[in-house]
Amino acid sequence: MAENLVTSAGGDPVPAGGDVASRIAQRSLAKREAGYAGEIRRLLDAALAEINTRGTTARIRVADVVAAAGLSNDAFYRHFPSKDALLGALLEDGTERLIGYVSHQMGKETTPEGRIRRWAAAVLSQATDDIATTTRAILWNAGGPTTDFESGPPLPGSRLAALLRPAFAELGSADPDFDASVVSHATVGVLTDHLWRRAQPTPHDVDRVVAFALRVVTPA
Repeated sequence: MAENLVTSAGGDPVPAGGDVASRIAQRSLAKREAGYAGEIRRLLDAALAEINTRGTTARIRVADVVAAAGLSNDAFYRHFPSKDALLGALLEDGTERLIGYVSHQMGKETTPEGRIRRWAAAVLSQATDDIATTTRAILWNAGGPTTDFESGPPLPGSRLAALLRPAFAELGSADPDFDASVVSHATVGVLTDHLWRRAQPTPHDVDRVVAFALRVVTPA
């Protein structure tokens, strides 16, 4: 059978409807993607609400999350193969929020020393009040080696280090990547200790982290 052809603006024959079919397919995929993103956000928000309600007294259940989100089990398993995968996504979501918050705080300063101080204060603030309660509950629910982390471990030392690197470079460090990594992982350790001890970080704690960071700078 002869192929149905039309003539393009340049006079060359092209298959009729080829571009239209592609555009319609792309629109359909875009609508499906938007719908799926909405379902995932509802599941994440529902899981966080369940975790805040239960704290560290009882672990969340898929059935409760699905009910709170107003979705079906099919919708849940379309996006997450297990509860561990949901918890991993929830931790990643929290990491994204933390990185955005720390970056915003650092943007308020013009000197490298000022940005390091803002970085330290923002990171340690995760061990204060309601933020600490939620973080502890999420980590407690996600405890164990089977939790599915798509983008790495739950405490984002490497990504926080990337925010510090430019400040160390401005301070003349011969190895800003190494310096930023050392300070970031050490500070995340301090944060973790405060979380599990249920201790509030103080301005003095921030001062000590900043002093440590400035001592770490590798001489050029």
